[in-house]
Amino acid sequence: MKILVIEDDHPLLEGVTSVLKEEGYEIDFSITGDEGLFLAQQNIYDAIILDIMLPEIDGFEIIKELRTNSIKTPILLLTAKDSVEDRVKGLDAGADDYLIKPFAVPELLARLRVLLREKGTIGDQELSYGPIRLNVQEHDGYIDNDKLHLTIKEYELLEYFLRNREQILIRDQIFNRIWGLDSDVGLGVVDVYVHHLRKKLSAFHYDYLIHTVRGVGFMLKGINDDVSQN
Repeated sequence: MKILVIEDDHPLLEGVTSVLKEEGYEIDFSITGDEGLFLAQQNIYDAIILDIMLPEIDGFEIIKELRTNSIKTPILLLTAKDSVEDRVKGLDAGADDYLIKPFAVPELLARLRVLLREKGTIGDQELSYGPIRLNVQEHDGYIDNDKLHLTIKEYELLEYFLRNREQILIRDQIFNRIWGLDSDVGLGVVDVYVHHLRKKLSAFHYDYLIHTVRGVGFMLKGINDDVSQN
């Protein structure tokens, strides 16, 4: 699971990222608002831990920009601004939770687990979207009771789509998440495996759920959605 931490207090940033890494999370971080916003827009994260008072762009503006662009990543605000008005402003802007500094590390980890569980990133034995159902323990997919017989990469790709359903995933994001930056295969492998996955779904007439966003990437979305597709 990949977490983005946007925090300009260097000791706090170091402490939070160290704890999260010990818990097994993969971490990206930024100490400025504009860089943090760029990272949040260019990458897919399972959650964002966000300070409010940041250089260049504050946390409120980051949240508004992400939500305006339909980026639904769960956001946990970490801030010393403890007034009711600030908490309400952050939640109304689109944050999912609010933790006031100073805080206890166990509470931070607990709140993060809640956000990830609500999103379906941890704690689920199954993921579903419409007719598609993934069994996390079996690492395979189903349409109703019929098994899809997915390969490892097909399963990882479909799981990534389900965890980020109704969000556009660009090819680079998919490649980096499924194959990794150090992979010796080319970016074209993404299209190959999307084709394989569609073929598995087409046996049940559900291949239309994976849309091609021309020149950008792919999206798992319903049939009545207004998205260009193959």
